[in-house]
Amino acid sequence: MKWKEQLLHLNSYQPGKSIDEVKSLYGLDSVVKLASNENPFGCSKNARQAMSLSNSEFPLYPDGYATDIRTALAKHLAVTEEQLVFGNGSDELIQMISRALLSSGRNTVMAESTFPQYRHNAVIEDAEIREIPLRNGEHDLDRMLEAIDHNTSIVWICNPNNPTGHYIAENELRSFLERVPTDTLVVLDEAYYEYVVADDYSKSTHLLSTFSNIIILRTFSKIYGLASLRLGYGISSAEIIRTLEPVRAPFNVNLIAQSVGIAALSDQSFISECREKNRNGLDQFYRFCNENRLDYYPSQANFILINFRTDGNEVFQYLLERGYIVRSGRALGFPTSVRVTVGSQAQNEGVIKEMGEYITSIRKVSEGVKQ
Repeated sequence: MKWKEQLLHLNSYQPGKSIDEVKSLYGLDSVVKLASNENPFGCSKNARQAMSLSNSEFPLYPDGYATDIRTALAKHLAVTEEQLVFGNGSDELIQMISRALLSSGRNTVMAESTFPQYRHNAVIEDAEIREIPLRNGEHDLDRMLEAIDHNTSIVWICNPNNPTGHYIAENELRSFLERVPTDTLVVLDEAYYEYVVADDYSKSTHLLSTFSNIIILRTFSKIYGLASLRLGYGISSAEIIRTLEPVRAPFNVNLIAQSVGIAALSDQSFISECREKNRNGLDQFYRFCNENRLDYYPSQANFILINFRTDGNEVFQYLLERGYIVRSGRALGFPTSVRVTVGSQAQNEGVIKEMGEYITSIRKVSEGVKQ
């Protein structure tokens, strides 16, 4: 087989262990998953009701233009319907953008520790990858600008950034965009947009009228609680969307995702409630970190990256054996940290208790060594 050479050295995405797998592996009755930044409060009642859709249309292909959700979302965002593109999750949109713009001889600029699918897709397209280290958990926009040249096709900005939760203030983002060449596409990945409470966070759809080279990615997988349905969307100029559309697979968004997405969008009170509960949950983790003198990044997302100053895999394993699935920071560029999704109050209390016991255990070991 004449595979692309780069595929022979590229690992496929490795999902974490499932709840049932962890239960079986460690003989547990209860397991809490806090690894994938899913919404612990599920989805809105409107969305659940929409899931009872009759199966009479299942033999037919879904609406390939996603007409109804396109209309509803355009109204919600105050943009035109021609400014939207839909994907089977925002992962597919990242893949589409990469396929449309990247190739051998082109390059792409991104943060060194950010959402890994930017890099993954660039490798597949055989593009040069220019990764810029974070600065105190945030994008180093000045160094990213320095990395751009006439062969740069895409710049990726994850805002808030995964895995640190740091956000870029609007004035900083505008200053950055003003200096990016107009023939370079800037992707503003805002998967956690609805969780942000910072006053100076950019309402990025307002930037579309000023900057012709940006596309904004958002998703129904996070605060809307519809990760299993895979529904993401992009917002940009009608021209960029029109050029990108031929890359999109036909009928890529399924019937249920379209229908349930409309229902979820109609319940913004649920979104507000989740955002407030998430802030309360983050406060639980902040108190724990401060009490135990652990470094962390203040987060505008629904997760927190905590530095235990030890092997992140060890912390991950300790919590896993006690029924809490988190994400080791080792694969995220933070080898002494773990990333924890903010759960319900009870879930947060449970994992915090176990993290506290882990700290106590390593302190006892350390004291024993000193003696």
